[in-house]
Amino acid sequence: MSNVEVLIGLLASVVAVVLVARQVGVPYPILLVLAGVLISLIPGLPAVRLAPDVVLFVFLPPLLYAAGFSSSPRELRAQARSIGVLAIGLVLVSTAGVAVALHLIVPGFGWPQAFVLGAILSPTDPVVAVSVLERLGVPPRLRALIEGESLVNDGTGLTAYKVALAAATTGTFSLLKATGQLAGVVVGGVAIGLAIGWAAARLRRRLDDPPVEIAVSLLVPYVAFVAADAATVSGVLAAVTAGLYSGRSETSLFKAGTRLQAHAFWGVLAFLLESTLFLLVGLQLRRVASGIQGLDAGRVALAVAVSLVVVLGLRIAWMYTVGPLLRRVIPGTPEGEPPPLRPMERLLVGWSGMRGAISLAAALAIPVTIDSGDRFPQRNLIVFVVFAVIVLGLTLQGLTLPLLARRLDAESPQDARDRGRERAARAALDELENLEPDADDDTVARMRSFYGRRLDRIGTRDGEPAMRLRLTLIDAERAALEGMHDEGELDQGALQELLRELDLDDERLR
Repeated sequence: MSNVEVLIGLLASVVAVVLVARQVGVPYPILLVLAGVLISLIPGLPAVRLAPDVVLFVFLPPLLYAAGFSSSPRELRAQARSIGVLAIGLVLVSTAGVAVALHLIVPGFGWPQAFVLGAILSPTDPVVAVSVLERLGVPPRLRALIEGESLVNDGTGLTAYKVALAAATTGTFSLLKATGQLAGVVVGGVAIGLAIGWAAARLRRRLDDPPVEIAVSLLVPYVAFVAADAATVSGVLAAVTAGLYSGRSETSLFKAGTRLQAHAFWGVLAFLLESTLFLLVGLQLRRVASGIQGLDAGRVALAVAVSLVVVLGLRIAWMYTVGPLLRRVIPGTPEGEPPPLRPMERLLVGWSGMRGAISLAAALAIPVTIDSGDRFPQRNLIVFVVFAVIVLGLTLQGLTLPLLARRLDAESPQDARDRGRERAARAALDELENLEPDADDDTVARMRSFYGRRLDRIGTRDGEPAMRLRLTLIDAERAALEGMHDEGELDQGALQELLRELDLDDERLR
Protein backbone atom coordinates (compact mmCIF):
# COMPACT_ATOMS: atom_id res chain seq x y z
CA MET A 1 0.00 0.00 0.00
CA SER A 2 1.49 3.35 -1.08
CA ASN A 3 1.77 6.47 1.08
CA VAL A 4 -0.88 8.16 -1.08
CA GLU A 5 -3.35 5.35 -0.44
CA VAL A 6 -2.59 5.49 3.29
CA LEU A 7 -3.20 9.26 3.33
CA ILE A 8 -6.51 8.91 1.47
CA GLY A 9 -7.56 6.15 3.85
CA LEU A 10 -6.68 8.29 6.87
CA LEU A 11 -8.69 11.27 5.62
CA ALA A 12 -11.68 9.07 4.78
CA SER A 13 -11.50 7.49 8.23
CA VAL A 14 -11.34 10.93 9.85
CA VAL A 15 -14.48 12.11 8.05
CA ALA A 16 -16.41 8.94 8.88
CA VAL A 17 -15.43 8.87 12.55
CA VAL A 18 -16.13 12.58 13.10
CA LEU A 19 -19.60 12.22 11.57
CA VAL A 20 -20.33 9.30 13.89
CA ALA A 21 -18.96 11.22 16.90
CA ARG A 22 -21.25 14.14 16.24
CA GLN A 23 -24.24 11.86 15.86
CA VAL A 24 -23.63 10.12 19.19
CA GLY A 25 -22.50 13.28 21.02
CA VAL A 26 -19.01 12.07 21.94
CA PRO A 27 -15.94 14.33 21.55
CA TYR A 28 -14.39 13.18 18.29
CA PRO A 29 -10.75 12.96 19.57
CA ILE A 30 -11.83 10.01 21.72
CA LEU A 31 -13.46 8.08 18.88
CA LEU A 32 -10.56 8.86 16.55
CA VAL A 33 -8.03 7.33 18.96
CA LEU A 34 -10.22 4.27 19.51
CA ALA A 35 -10.80 3.93 15.77
CA GLY A 36 -7.05 4.03 15.21
CA VAL A 37 -6.57 1.26 17.76
CA LEU A 38 -9.21 -0.92 16.07
CA ILE A 39 -7.82 -0.27 12.58
CA SER A 40 -4.32 -1.20 13.73
CA LEU A 41 -5.62 -4.63 14.78
CA ILE A 42 -6.94 -5.49 11.29
CA PRO A 43 -4.78 -8.33 9.90
CA GLY A 44 -2.80 -7.57 6.78
CA LEU A 45 -2.73 -3.79 7.10
CA PRO A 46 0.73 -2.25 7.03
CA ALA A 47 1.96 -0.74 10.29
CA VAL A 48 1.85 3.08 10.27
CA ARG A 49 4.93 4.64 11.83
CA LEU A 50 4.51 8.00 13.59
CA ALA A 51 7.99 9.48 13.76
CA PRO A 52 8.67 11.97 16.59
CA ASP A 53 9.93 14.61 14.14
CA VAL A 54 6.65 14.44 12.21
CA VAL A 55 4.69 15.20 15.38
CA LEU A 56 7.06 17.88 16.63
CA PHE A 57 7.74 19.71 13.38
CA VAL A 58 4.68 19.07 11.18
CA PHE A 59 1.60 18.69 13.37
CA LEU A 60 2.27 20.57 16.59
CA PRO A 61 3.41 24.07 15.45
CA PRO A 62 0.20 25.05 13.61
CA LEU A 63 -2.03 23.38 16.20
CA LEU A 64 -0.27 25.17 19.06
CA TYR A 65 -0.37 28.46 17.15
CA ALA A 66 -4.12 28.07 16.57
CA ALA A 67 -4.66 27.25 20.26
CA GLY A 68 -2.69 30.35 21.30
CA PHE A 69 -4.49 32.48 18.71
CA SER A 70 -7.89 31.58 20.17
CA SER A 71 -6.74 32.14 23.76
CA SER A 72 -6.94 35.43 25.63
CA PRO A 73 -3.79 37.10 26.98
CA ARG A 74 -5.96 38.98 29.47
CA GLU A 75 -7.47 35.77 30.84
CA LEU A 76 -4.04 34.12 31.02
CA ARG A 77 -2.57 37.11 32.89
CA ALA A 78 -5.51 37.14 35.29
CA GLN A 79 -4.87 33.49 36.21
CA ALA A 80 -1.08 33.63 36.08
CA ARG A 81 -0.62 32.43 39.66
CA SER A 82 -2.95 29.45 39.28
CA ILE A 83 -1.44 28.52 35.91
CA GLY A 84 2.08 28.74 37.30
CA VAL A 85 1.22 26.52 40.27
CA LEU A 86 -0.13 23.83 37.92
CA ALA A 87 2.39 24.21 35.10
CA ILE A 88 5.46 24.08 37.34
CA GLY A 89 4.60 22.68 40.76
CA LEU A 90 2.21 19.93 39.69
CA VAL A 91 4.43 18.85 36.78
CA LEU A 92 7.45 18.36 39.05
CA VAL A 93 5.40 16.53 41.68
CA SER A 94 3.83 14.26 39.03
CA THR A 95 7.26 13.49 37.59
CA ALA A 96 8.56 12.42 40.99
CA GLY A 97 5.37 10.53 41.86
CA VAL A 98 5.39 8.37 38.74
CA ALA A 99 9.13 7.75 39.09
CA VAL A 100 8.83 6.54 42.68
CA ALA A 101 5.82 4.32 41.92
CA LEU A 102 7.35 2.63 38.87
CA HIS A 103 10.72 2.15 40.55
CA LEU A 104 9.00 0.30 43.38
CA ILE A 105 6.66 -1.97 41.39
CA VAL A 106 8.76 -2.89 38.32
CA PRO A 107 11.84 -5.00 39.07
CA GLY A 108 14.96 -3.58 37.44
CA PHE A 109 13.31 -0.26 36.60
CA GLY A 110 16.12 2.15 37.49
CA TRP A 111 15.71 5.68 38.79
CA PRO A 112 16.84 7.43 35.58
CA GLN A 113 14.35 5.45 33.47
CA ALA A 114 11.62 6.02 36.06
CA PHE A 115 12.17 9.78 35.95
CA VAL A 116 12.14 9.72 32.14
CA LEU A 117 8.69 8.11 32.23
CA GLY A 118 7.49 10.52 34.92
CA ALA A 119 8.65 13.56 32.95
CA ILE A 120 6.93 12.31 29.79
CA LEU A 121 3.59 11.79 31.54
CA SER A 122 3.66 14.91 33.73
CA PRO A 123 2.57 17.64 31.27
CA THR A 124 -0.96 17.73 29.92
CA ASP A 125 -1.45 18.17 26.20
CA PRO A 126 -2.71 21.54 24.83
CA VAL A 127 -4.16 20.01 21.67
CA VAL A 128 -6.19 17.46 23.63
CA ALA A 129 -7.40 20.03 26.16
CA VAL A 130 -8.59 22.53 23.55
CA SER A 131 -10.19 19.84 21.39
CA VAL A 132 -12.29 18.36 24.18
CA LEU A 133 -13.08 21.39 26.33
CA GLU A 134 -14.34 23.67 23.57
CA ARG A 135 -17.21 21.24 22.96
CA LEU A 136 -18.32 20.94 26.58
CA GLY A 137 -19.53 24.44 27.41
CA VAL A 138 -17.02 24.73 30.28
CA PRO A 139 -17.17 28.10 32.11
CA PRO A 140 -14.73 30.56 30.48
CA ARG A 141 -12.47 31.00 33.52
CA LEU A 142 -12.06 27.22 33.92
CA ARG A 143 -11.33 26.76 30.25
CA ALA A 144 -8.77 29.59 30.38
CA LEU A 145 -7.08 27.94 33.37
CA ILE A 146 -6.99 24.46 31.83
CA GLU A 147 -5.83 25.69 28.43
CA GLY A 148 -3.30 28.07 29.95
CA GLU A 149 -1.79 25.30 32.04
CA SER A 150 -1.55 22.91 29.10
CA LEU A 151 -0.02 25.59 26.89
CA VAL A 152 2.72 26.38 29.44
CA ASN A 153 3.52 23.17 31.30
CA ASP A 154 5.43 21.55 28.46
CA GLY A 155 8.36 23.85 29.26
CA THR A 156 8.63 22.24 32.68
CA GLY A 157 7.84 18.70 31.54
CA LEU A 158 10.14 18.61 28.51
CA THR A 159 13.00 20.19 30.45
CA ALA A 160 12.62 17.54 33.15
CA TYR A 161 12.49 14.95 30.36
CA LYS A 162 15.76 16.17 28.83
CA VAL A 163 17.49 16.19 32.21
CA ALA A 164 16.26 12.69 33.06
CA LEU A 165 17.16 11.43 29.60
CA ALA A 166 20.69 12.81 29.95
CA ALA A 167 21.02 11.09 33.32
CA ALA A 168 19.80 7.81 31.83
CA THR A 169 22.17 7.92 28.84
CA THR A 170 25.28 9.44 30.46
CA GLY A 171 24.84 8.66 34.15
CA THR A 172 25.29 12.32 35.23
CA PHE A 173 22.82 14.76 36.83
CA SER A 174 23.00 18.37 38.08
CA LEU A 175 20.07 19.99 39.89
CA LEU A 176 21.53 23.49 39.46
CA LYS A 177 21.95 22.97 35.74
CA ALA A 178 18.43 21.59 35.45
CA THR A 179 16.96 24.66 37.21
CA GLY A 180 18.86 26.99 34.90
CA GLN A 181 17.70 25.05 31.88
CA LEU A 182 14.07 25.34 32.94
CA ALA A 183 14.27 29.12 33.29
CA GLY A 184 16.09 29.48 30.00
CA VAL A 185 13.70 27.21 28.12
CA VAL A 186 10.64 29.17 29.26
CA VAL A 187 12.02 32.70 28.88
CA GLY A 188 13.73 31.92 25.59
CA GLY A 189 10.65 30.31 24.08
CA VAL A 190 8.40 33.24 25.01
CA ALA A 191 10.93 35.79 23.74
CA ILE A 192 11.33 34.10 20.36
CA GLY A 193 7.56 33.74 20.00
CA LEU A 194 7.03 37.44 20.71
CA ALA A 195 9.76 38.43 18.25
CA ILE A 196 8.37 36.26 15.44
CA GLY A 197 4.80 37.39 16.14
CA TRP A 198 5.82 41.04 16.11
CA ALA A 199 7.80 40.69 12.87
CA ALA A 200 4.93 38.86 11.16
CA ALA A 201 2.45 41.53 12.24
CA ARG A 202 4.69 44.28 10.81
CA LEU A 203 4.97 42.35 7.53
CA ARG A 204 1.24 41.69 7.26
CA ARG A 205 0.51 45.36 7.94
CA ARG A 206 2.27 46.19 4.66
CA LEU A 207 0.33 43.59 2.67
CA ASP A 208 -3.13 43.87 1.16
CA ASP A 209 -3.45 40.41 -0.35
CA PRO A 210 -5.47 37.90 1.72
CA PRO A 211 -3.91 34.72 0.23
CA VAL A 212 -0.40 36.04 0.86
CA GLU A 213 -1.30 37.16 4.37
CA ILE A 214 -2.75 33.73 5.16
CA ALA A 215 0.40 32.09 3.78
CA VAL A 216 2.47 34.30 6.10
CA SER A 217 0.28 33.27 9.04
CA LEU A 218 0.97 29.61 8.21
CA LEU A 219 4.71 30.22 8.22
CA VAL A 220 4.71 31.98 11.59
CA PRO A 221 4.31 28.90 13.85
CA TYR A 222 6.87 26.89 11.89
CA VAL A 223 9.43 29.71 11.94
CA ALA A 224 8.87 30.27 15.66
CA PHE A 225 9.10 26.55 16.47
CA VAL A 226 12.21 25.91 14.38
CA ALA A 227 13.97 29.05 15.65
CA ALA A 228 13.27 28.09 19.25
CA ASP A 229 14.41 24.52 18.66
CA ALA A 230 17.64 25.78 17.10
CA ALA A 231 18.17 27.94 20.20
CA THR A 232 17.44 24.90 22.42
CA VAL A 233 14.46 26.61 24.08
CA SER A 234 10.78 25.68 24.09
CA GLY A 235 9.39 25.51 20.55
CA VAL A 236 5.94 24.85 21.96
CA LEU A 237 5.99 28.07 24.01
CA ALA A 238 7.35 29.96 21.01
CA ALA A 239 4.49 28.80 18.76
CA VAL A 240 1.89 29.48 21.45
CA THR A 241 3.27 32.95 22.18
CA ALA A 242 3.33 33.85 18.50
CA GLY A 243 -0.31 32.76 18.30
CA LEU A 244 -1.26 34.83 21.36
CA TYR A 245 0.41 37.92 19.90
CA SER A 246 -1.20 37.47 16.50
CA GLY A 247 -4.64 36.86 17.95
CA ARG A 248 -4.46 39.93 20.15
CA SER A 249 -3.43 42.27 17.31
CA GLU A 250 -5.48 40.95 14.40
CA THR A 251 -8.48 43.31 14.83
CA SER A 252 -6.36 46.45 14.62
CA LEU A 253 -4.01 45.23 11.88
CA PHE A 254 -6.08 43.32 9.32
CA LYS A 255 -9.18 43.94 7.27
CA ALA A 256 -12.44 42.13 7.93
CA GLY A 257 -12.30 40.17 4.66
CA THR A 258 -8.80 38.90 5.40
CA ARG A 259 -9.80 37.87 8.91
CA LEU A 260 -12.80 35.93 7.61
CA GLN A 261 -10.73 34.04 5.05
CA ALA A 262 -7.94 33.38 7.56
CA HIS A 263 -10.36 32.03 10.16
CA ALA A 264 -11.95 29.71 7.61
CA PHE A 265 -8.53 28.44 6.46
CA TRP A 266 -7.24 27.88 9.97
CA GLY A 267 -10.45 26.21 11.06
CA VAL A 268 -10.17 23.59 8.32
CA LEU A 269 -6.40 23.15 8.74
CA ALA A 270 -6.58 22.72 12.51
CA PHE A 271 -9.45 20.26 12.17
CA LEU A 272 -7.59 18.09 9.63
CA LEU A 273 -4.27 18.13 11.48
CA GLU A 274 -5.84 17.53 14.87
CA SER A 275 -8.10 14.73 13.64
CA THR A 276 -5.36 12.98 11.69
CA LEU A 277 -3.01 13.21 14.66
CA PHE A 278 -5.48 11.56 17.02
CA LEU A 279 -6.11 8.79 14.50
CA LEU A 280 -2.36 8.25 14.05
CA VAL A 281 -1.90 7.98 17.81
CA GLY A 282 -4.38 5.10 17.86
CA LEU A 283 -2.70 3.43 14.90
CA GLN A 284 0.54 3.06 16.87
CA LEU A 285 -0.87 0.21 18.97
CA ARG A 286 0.46 -2.70 16.92
CA ARG A 287 3.97 -1.30 16.57
CA VAL A 288 4.21 -0.23 20.20
CA ALA A 289 2.81 -3.52 21.52
CA SER A 290 5.20 -5.54 19.35
CA GLY A 291 8.13 -3.95 21.18
CA ILE A 292 7.05 -5.45 24.50
CA GLN A 293 9.04 -8.68 24.59
CA GLY A 294 10.25 -10.71 27.52
CA LEU A 295 8.07 -8.84 30.00
CA ASP A 296 5.32 -10.33 32.12
CA ALA A 297 1.90 -9.17 30.87
CA GLY A 298 0.62 -8.72 34.40
CA ARG A 299 3.56 -6.55 35.32
CA VAL A 300 3.06 -4.42 32.20
CA ALA A 301 -0.64 -3.99 32.99
CA LEU A 302 0.24 -3.05 36.56
CA ALA A 303 2.74 -0.45 35.33
CA VAL A 304 0.07 1.10 33.10
CA ALA A 305 -2.58 1.11 35.82
CA VAL A 306 -0.28 2.56 38.46
CA SER A 307 0.99 5.29 36.12
CA LEU A 308 -2.55 6.35 35.23
CA VAL A 309 -3.73 6.30 38.86
CA VAL A 310 -0.70 8.28 40.03
CA VAL A 311 -0.99 11.09 37.46
CA LEU A 312 -4.76 11.40 37.97
CA GLY A 313 -4.69 10.93 41.74
CA LEU A 314 -1.89 13.42 42.30
CA ARG A 315 -3.61 15.97 40.07
CA ILE A 316 -6.94 15.76 41.89
CA ALA A 317 -5.27 15.76 45.31
CA TRP A 318 -3.21 18.78 44.26
CA MET A 319 -6.35 20.70 43.28
CA TYR A 320 -7.79 20.34 46.79
CA THR A 321 -4.61 20.69 48.90
CA VAL A 322 -1.27 22.04 47.69
CA GLY A 323 -2.61 24.08 44.77
CA PRO A 324 -4.90 26.39 46.78
CA LEU A 325 -2.22 26.80 49.46
CA LEU A 326 0.48 27.83 46.97
CA ARG A 327 -1.94 30.22 45.27
CA ARG A 328 -2.36 32.05 48.58
CA VAL A 329 1.36 32.00 49.37
CA ILE A 330 2.53 33.45 46.03
CA PRO A 331 2.66 37.25 46.45
CA GLY A 332 0.62 39.67 44.38
CA THR A 333 -2.88 39.57 42.97
CA PRO A 334 -3.12 39.88 39.18
CA GLU A 335 -5.70 42.37 37.93
CA GLY A 336 -8.98 40.64 37.22
CA GLU A 337 -7.98 37.40 38.97
CA PRO A 338 -11.12 35.30 39.47
CA PRO A 339 -12.12 34.06 42.93
CA PRO A 340 -10.88 30.66 44.19
CA LEU A 341 -12.41 27.61 42.55
CA ARG A 342 -15.37 25.87 44.11
CA PRO A 343 -15.10 22.16 45.02
CA MET A 344 -16.84 20.90 41.85
CA GLU A 345 -14.73 23.22 39.71
CA ARG A 346 -11.58 21.82 41.31
CA LEU A 347 -12.72 18.32 40.43
CA LEU A 348 -13.36 19.26 36.81
CA VAL A 349 -9.96 20.94 36.43
CA GLY A 350 -8.29 17.95 38.06
CA TRP A 351 -10.10 15.44 35.88
CA SER A 352 -9.42 17.33 32.65
CA GLY A 353 -5.65 16.78 32.58
CA MET A 354 -5.21 14.41 29.64
CA ARG A 355 -2.00 13.37 27.92
CA GLY A 356 -1.54 13.42 24.15
CA ALA A 357 0.78 13.81 21.20
CA ILE A 358 3.58 15.64 23.00
CA SER A 359 3.96 12.77 25.47
CA LEU A 360 3.89 10.19 22.69
CA ALA A 361 6.48 12.09 20.64
CA ALA A 362 8.77 12.37 23.66
CA ALA A 363 8.46 8.63 24.32
CA LEU A 364 9.21 7.72 20.71
CA ALA A 365 12.23 10.07 20.77
CA ILE A 366 13.96 8.06 23.51
CA PRO A 367 17.21 6.77 21.95
CA VAL A 368 17.55 3.06 21.36
CA THR A 369 21.03 2.94 22.91
CA ILE A 370 22.87 4.84 25.65
CA ASP A 371 26.39 6.30 25.52
CA SER A 372 27.99 3.00 26.51
CA GLY A 373 26.46 1.31 23.47
CA ASP A 374 24.00 -0.78 25.46
CA ARG A 375 20.27 -0.70 24.75
CA PHE A 376 18.28 1.94 26.62
CA PRO A 377 16.89 0.07 29.65
CA GLN A 378 13.13 -0.56 29.60
CA ARG A 379 12.59 1.64 26.52
CA ASN A 380 9.83 -0.54 25.09
CA LEU A 381 8.00 -0.63 28.40
CA ILE A 382 8.19 3.16 28.73
CA VAL A 383 6.78 3.68 25.23
CA PHE A 384 3.94 1.23 25.80
CA VAL A 385 3.01 2.70 29.20
CA VAL A 386 2.90 6.20 27.70
CA PHE A 387 0.73 5.04 24.80
CA ALA A 388 -1.65 3.15 27.09
CA VAL A 389 -2.01 6.08 29.51
CA ILE A 390 -2.82 8.40 26.58
CA VAL A 391 -5.51 6.10 25.18
CA LEU A 392 -7.03 5.18 28.55
CA GLY A 393 -6.94 8.76 29.78
CA LEU A 394 -8.59 10.12 26.64
CA THR A 395 -11.29 7.47 26.83
CA LEU A 396 -11.97 7.51 30.57
CA GLN A 397 -11.64 11.24 31.18
CA GLY A 398 -13.01 12.41 27.85
CA LEU A 399 -16.21 10.39 28.16
CA THR A 400 -16.88 11.46 31.75
CA LEU A 401 -15.93 15.16 31.50
CA PRO A 402 -19.34 16.10 30.02
CA LEU A 403 -21.02 14.63 33.12
CA LEU A 404 -18.93 16.89 35.37
CA ALA A 405 -19.39 19.92 33.12
CA ARG A 406 -23.17 19.61 33.27
CA ARG A 407 -23.08 19.80 37.07
CA LEU A 408 -21.55 23.26 37.02
CA ASP A 409 -23.81 26.28 37.36
CA ALA A 410 -22.41 28.26 34.45
CA GLU A 411 -23.74 30.84 32.05
CA SER A 412 -24.53 29.26 28.70
CA PRO A 413 -22.46 30.39 25.68
CA GLN A 414 -25.67 31.63 24.04
CA ASP A 415 -26.45 33.89 27.02
CA ALA A 416 -22.95 35.37 26.86
CA ARG A 417 -23.27 36.06 23.14
CA ASP A 418 -26.71 37.64 23.57
CA ARG A 419 -25.33 39.89 26.29
CA GLY A 420 -22.50 40.93 23.99
CA ARG A 421 -24.89 41.66 21.12
CA GLU A 422 -27.04 43.81 23.40
CA ARG A 423 -24.03 45.84 24.58
CA ALA A 424 -22.75 46.25 21.02
CA ALA A 425 -26.15 47.44 19.76
CA ARG A 426 -26.39 49.97 22.59
CA ALA A 427 -22.91 51.26 21.77
CA ALA A 428 -23.92 51.66 18.12
CA LEU A 429 -27.07 53.58 19.13
CA ASP A 430 -25.00 55.88 21.35
CA GLU A 431 -22.62 56.49 18.45
CA LEU A 432 -25.60 57.18 16.22
CA GLU A 433 -26.75 59.97 18.54
CA ASN A 434 -23.34 61.63 18.19
CA LEU A 435 -23.36 61.32 14.38
CA GLU A 436 -26.95 62.43 13.73
CA PRO A 437 -26.12 66.02 12.65
CA ASP A 438 -23.96 64.63 9.82
CA ALA A 439 -26.56 62.21 8.44
CA ASP A 440 -29.91 62.62 6.74
CA ASP A 441 -33.08 61.88 8.69
CA ASP A 442 -34.05 58.87 6.58
CA THR A 443 -30.70 57.15 7.08
CA VAL A 444 -30.74 57.84 10.82
CA ALA A 445 -34.28 56.46 11.16
CA ARG A 446 -33.38 53.30 9.32
CA MET A 447 -30.23 52.78 11.40
CA ARG A 448 -32.15 53.33 14.62
CA SER A 449 -34.73 50.79 13.50
CA PHE A 450 -31.99 48.32 12.59
CA TYR A 451 -30.26 48.50 15.93
CA GLY A 452 -33.46 48.79 17.89
CA ARG A 453 -34.94 45.57 16.58
CA ARG A 454 -31.96 43.64 15.22
CA LEU A 455 -34.26 42.01 12.69
CA ASP A 456 -33.59 43.53 9.29
CA ARG A 457 -30.22 44.09 7.71
CA ILE A 458 -29.19 46.99 5.52
CA GLY A 459 -27.61 45.87 2.24
CA THR A 460 -24.97 47.47 0.12
CA ARG A 461 -27.63 48.87 -2.23
CA ASP A 462 -29.01 51.22 0.41
CA GLY A 463 -26.75 54.05 -0.69
CA GLU A 464 -23.29 55.35 0.12
CA PRO A 465 -24.31 57.46 3.16
CA ALA A 466 -26.02 54.50 4.79
CA MET A 467 -23.02 52.28 4.10
CA ARG A 468 -20.55 54.75 5.58
CA LEU A 469 -22.70 55.25 8.63
CA ARG A 470 -23.17 51.51 9.11
CA LEU A 471 -19.40 50.91 8.91
CA THR A 472 -18.82 53.61 11.51
CA LEU A 473 -21.35 52.00 13.81
CA ILE A 474 -19.74 48.57 13.27
CA ASP A 475 -16.47 50.07 14.53
CA ALA A 476 -18.31 51.28 17.63
CA GLU A 477 -19.71 47.78 18.17
CA ARG A 478 -16.24 46.26 17.89
CA ALA A 479 -14.86 48.70 20.45
CA ALA A 480 -17.70 47.92 22.86
CA LEU A 481 -17.16 44.15 22.57
CA GLU A 482 -13.41 44.44 23.07
CA GLY A 483 -14.07 46.66 26.07
CA MET A 484 -16.34 43.99 27.56
CA HIS A 485 -13.61 41.42 27.02
CA ASP A 486 -10.96 43.63 28.62
CA GLU A 487 -13.24 44.10 31.64
CA GLY A 488 -13.76 40.36 31.96
CA GLU A 489 -17.45 40.46 30.99
CA LEU A 490 -17.01 38.47 27.77
CA ASP A 491 -14.83 35.41 27.28
CA GLN A 492 -12.53 34.90 24.32
CA GLY A 493 -14.77 32.42 22.49
CA ALA A 494 -17.84 34.66 22.63
CA LEU A 495 -15.75 37.68 21.63
CA GLN A 496 -14.37 35.96 18.54
CA GLU A 497 -17.80 34.76 17.42
CA LEU A 498 -19.36 38.21 17.82
CA LEU A 499 -16.45 39.91 16.06
CA ARG A 500 -16.85 37.44 13.22
CA GLU A 501 -20.51 38.49 12.85
CA LEU A 502 -19.39 42.11 12.58
CA ASP A 503 -16.68 41.17 10.08
CA LEU A 504 -19.32 39.50 7.91
CA ASP A 505 -21.42 42.66 7.95
CA ASP A 506 -18.33 44.77 7.27
CA GLU A 507 -17.23 42.66 4.30
CA ARG A 508 -20.74 42.52 2.83
CA LEU A 509 -21.08 46.31 2.93
CA ARG A 510 -17.71 46.87 1.26
